[in-house]
Amino acid sequence: MNKNIKVERIALREWIAISILMLLLTVGLASTNVLKRIDLSLYDRFMQANSVPARDDIIIVAIDDYSLAELGKWPFARENHAALLRQLSAAKPLAIGIDVSFTEAEPVQANQANGDQQLADALNQNNVVVLPLSSESAGKGLSIVKPIPALASAARQLGHIHLELDQDGVARSVFLREGMNGEMWPQFALAMKDIGTKIAPGTETNLPGARAPASDHAKDSPALNNSTKASTAQNIQGIWQRDYQMHIPFYGNNGQFTSVPYVAVLRGEVPASFFKNKYVLVGPTAIGMADAYPTPVSGEDGNMAGIEIHANVLASLLDNRSIHFAANWQTSLYCFSAVLIALLGYLLLSPRIALVITVILFIGLLLISYVALREGVWLPPTAALFILIIAYPLWSWRRLEAAIRYLGEEFILLDNEPHLLPELQIDLDDEEKSRPLQDRLEQRIDAMQLAARRVRDLRQFVSDSLSSLPDATLVTTTDGNVLMSNQVAKDYFSSIGIPQVNDALVPYLFAKMSNPQAMDQTASNAFSWWHLLDLHQSKTMASGIEVVDPRSRDLLIKSAPCYSSSKELVGWIVSLIDITNIRAAERSRDETLHFISHDMRAPQASILALLELQQDSATALPQADFLSRIEKASRITLGLADNFVQLARAESQDYRMEDTDFQDILLDATEEMWTLTRAKNIRISSQIPAGDYPVRVDRALMTRALTNLLSNAIKYSPPNTIISCSLEYERGLAEASVICSISDQGYGIARADQPKLFQRFQRFRNGEQPKNDGVGLGMVFVKAVIDRHHGQISFVSAPNEGTTFNIKLPAFSI
Repeated sequence: MNKNIKVERIALREWIAISILMLLLTVGLASTNVLKRIDLSLYDRFMQANSVPARDDIIIVAIDDYSLAELGKWPFARENHAALLRQLSAAKPLAIGIDVSFTEAEPVQANQANGDQQLADALNQNNVVVLPLSSESAGKGLSIVKPIPALASAARQLGHIHLELDQDGVARSVFLREGMNGEMWPQFALAMKDIGTKIAPGTETNLPGARAPASDHAKDSPALNNSTKASTAQNIQGIWQRDYQMHIPFYGNNGQFTSVPYVAVLRGEVPASFFKNKYVLVGPTAIGMADAYPTPVSGEDGNMAGIEIHANVLASLLDNRSIHFAANWQTSLYCFSAVLIALLGYLLLSPRIALVITVILFIGLLLISYVALREGVWLPPTAALFILIIAYPLWSWRRLEAAIRYLGEEFILLDNEPHLLPELQIDLDDEEKSRPLQDRLEQRIDAMQLAARRVRDLRQFVSDSLSSLPDATLVTTTDGNVLMSNQVAKDYFSSIGIPQVNDALVPYLFAKMSNPQAMDQTASNAFSWWHLLDLHQSKTMASGIEVVDPRSRDLLIKSAPCYSSSKELVGWIVSLIDITNIRAAERSRDETLHFISHDMRAPQASILALLELQQDSATALPQADFLSRIEKASRITLGLADNFVQLARAESQDYRMEDTDFQDILLDATEEMWTLTRAKNIRISSQIPAGDYPVRVDRALMTRALTNLLSNAIKYSPPNTIISCSLEYERGLAEASVICSISDQGYGIARADQPKLFQRFQRFRNGEQPKNDGVGLGMVFVKAVIDRHHGQISFVSAPNEGTTFNIKLPAFSI
């Protein structure tokens, strides 16, 4: 057990190192806001899912597209605003906020009432109106932009309309107080709340939002664009001050608050009771004129109008709702605790349970942050989530590394190894028994070491022996359940649609085979697959059972019993031997013997008969006729022998490959056919596009294959027809090919005969074509040559319509 001593406590040391690294990284990420953008994105998703019903005492009078269409282009005449205020004044609302800029006086036309004065009178009469102010940089420094004096003095209060934009450009918060040079103004919505609740400006208590540090109360800020109304301001000469940053708990997406068109209120179409004791916000929502900003809840719907954002702020102030962002130390502690729990689980629990704990913590962090946000506190979980994502794989990797260093070859040899035989009990050394408490990894290491001693030699022998067998072999239990199988067996059964071999029953593995036929013909005809596992059939199993599988392959199946050392039956060894080639050779032998006994004997017998007749002057033939018949019979015999020789060479391994252009081979083949074509007045037409057709072939055999195809085309075509030859270079995704097509206008091949075209000794003839002397080996030769060149041959034929052969060969890349 020296190895165990060397790696003692290796898992604990790995855990300590990884824990320190992960915890430090957690605190660093949580306290430095490195993942702030991701936290804000998660914050937005939670905010979208956290919508609540809006207050019904906040009404938006929207300057929408309908109002613009009815009243004309913007800006509206201020007498319209005055008339609107008079309509609203009659309803006695709690407060009115008009988010419209009145920084310049309205031009007065002759014979026209002063619109500014009318609006100022309406403001004085109403006495609950808040007007907006903002800041701008005019080039000499930061300045306050207020309504014109007549309107500013007539308004009940002025409120700033700045919104705080985060680094991703999303409006999530406002400062409830902003100003400069010692003068502070409330936020627009806060001013409305003060009026509605009758609180004097500046006397509010318990304002929500985080107080800025004293050093930040006078903080330089980026310049304000006059068109953005964002809260960020630039300090050129003065100092812009901000305090009470309130993160807005949005009530929902656009349209959450009740809204009525501006023109409907102006015309008196909305009853006065609708606005009684309510907060009314007047502002633009029309596309193109509204000051809109992206918000956490606007999502894919675009931006939210500024007047609706102010409605959310007002509702939050009235409901005493706000969102408090946890301090860095709180976020760090929150994330640190979750990661520490996960790390303790890695040390004390099994990998599976530790993974479950990690998933639970991951989901729990999201759930806690979501619930906390609903309660008004934002705890960013991203730092802990990031660490949990990388911690478990990192820890698992280190555990595996430790195990691999220790186990080495033992783990590879014993992976998924079943316990087949009884094993001796091996006691631990005393030194190992006295070791301190071990974690699960060290316990597994000890168990693997003991198991390796028990079965390594046996497994090595069984595995190597089984794998080295050339035939598919199965090792089963006594009832036929497969325990082990070599790769040959797995590949075979996968080829016939049975991907899972182990744990299957042997009789069912052979269910798709043909009926068993015992090699021992004296065996019972009632044999079934269960007899493979029957000791009474051992003699039959020694000879084997011959079957045909679903792919028409001939198999010989044998089984032999396997005994324990006590001579008890413990299982069976079943083997499958592929005898397809043997049976094919036997059939070929029988066909050849039949051919020799019939076709080759016939011309030889004719020669002998002629010689006998020639010896008798009464039956002797004229010399010329005698020699002609002898010559014809001899040529038939020679042709048959030549066909056998060429076919034997085509099926042998003796190929002399060379690089050549296929069009040269086709040209040689067509030239050899000149005499035959001239005799039948048949023309060979070659259509070969310009270019190269490189192939690597045995030129002599390939030329002979083409001449066979051309010869057949000539033989089985009537006179005065055309045989077309063409070449095509086809480039595919993986490889290129050369395609040769040979078409005739002959008698064609009957559909029933087409499946037998490439079989030995097959000759076809319909009623119209002349008789030929072929023996049916030519197409077998062509198929053998094409197959040995890793090519493909196909054909299309119909009676009296001709035949087209297509040869496809791999192109040779130079």
